Amino acid sequence: MTKNSILLIEYAIMSRQRGMTRFDALVDACHKRARPIVMTTIAMASGMLPAALSLMGGDSSFRQPMAIVVIGGVVMSTLLSLIVIPVIFTFVDDFEQILKRVLRRLGLAQNIAGDKPHASNDHAAIAFQPEQARRGQGQR
Repeated sequence: MTKNSILLIEYAIMSRQRGMTRFDALVDACHKRARPIVMTTIAMASGMLPAALSLMGGDSSFRQPMAIVVIGGVVMSTLLSLIVIPVIFTFVDDFEQILKRVLRRLGLAQNIAGDKPHASNDHAAIAFQPEQARRGQGQR
C-alpha cells in the first residue's frame, strides 16, 4: 500500500508542473487514484473475510486474529493514502515555500529546486529554431 501514496503524490506533483494549483492537483490525484486503491482494499479484505469469520476449516485460533489485523491494516492504509498523505504533502509544501522565502531573503538561495522551469516546460528548448542555432543563440 506504500506505492499508492507514492503514486498519488507523484501524480499531484506532475499535475502541478503542468500548471494546476496544489489543491486542484491533490483533488485530481485522489480522484484518479481512489478507484484502484479502494479496489485493492476491497479485494484484500474480501479474501481475508472467511478467515476473520472463522469460516475456514481447521483450527481458526491462529488465523482469525491475523485476518482481522490484516483487514484493519488494509483499511487504515487506504485512509492514510487518501486522506492523511495529501494533508502531510500540503504541510511539507507550505514548509518548503516558507524555507525558500527565508533563504531568498538571506541571500543563500542560489539554485533552489523549483525556481527554474523544468526543461520539458521550456518552450525555447523544445522548439528547435535553426536561425538561432546558426547565430549561436539556440539551446541544446
